[in-house]
Order: sequence, then structure tokens, then C-alpha cells
Amino acid sequence: MSEPSDLHELRLIRTLGHHPGRNRAIGAGALYEAVYQRPWRDKIRDTRRLRKLITRLRNDGYPICSSSDAEGGGYFLASAGSELDDHCKRIHARAMRLLVMEARLRKVALPELLGQISIALARE
Repeated sequence: MSEPSDLHELRLIRTLGHHPGRNRAIGAGALYEAVYQRPWRDKIRDTRRLRKLITRLRNDGYPICSSSDAEGGGYFLASAGSELDDHCKRIHARAMRLLVMEARLRKVALPELLGQISIALARE
């Protein structure tokens, strides 16, 4: 029987509370084990649940950041505004690269694609 998602959210928040700042990041495997209280077997499949949970909490406004540093990368709570700003800049840059790729695939100028996106968002 699986545990309720609310319990996993609480464990995630509590665990990340012990990992403020980039220099105290916790790896995905260790975070998975703390949240789900069992070892992960498959790095991709098992941590997918964790990534979905993190995304849900980020959408709720929790400042959960990540780092892919070769030494000590992982997840952490932003402890300073600059950490959150850096994380948001990386998200923005990734989004822009994906939009540029979409514009090239559709063979439209990026401003035209952005206009189409703006119109679609206004309809929602």
C-alpha cells in the first residue's frame, strides 16, 4: 500500500529544510530515500516520482532549486535571493532555447511564435 502524497510532500519539505543553499545540496538518490523511506533501485524511474513532487511544490511557490555541479550537485532550498535568481535565470534560458528550437522547426520567426503563444494564453 502506498503512502499518501501529502506525507511525501511533508518529508520533502522537512528534508530540504536541512539543505539551505547551494553548498548544502542533497543528491536525488539521498533525497528519494529520505522522502519515500526506501532505497532507490532505478535512478531514472524511481527519481521520476521525486521530480514530479518537486515540480508540484515549485508550482506552489516553494523555492526549491537544483544544481548539476560535478561535485555535490542536487536539490536545495534557496537561502538567498541570488540563488533563486540564478535558478530562475537558468529556467528562463532553457525555456528560450526550447522556444527558439520550436520556431526553427515551425519555420517562423521567434517574435511571431511568441505572439501566437501570447494569444493562446489570453484565451485561457
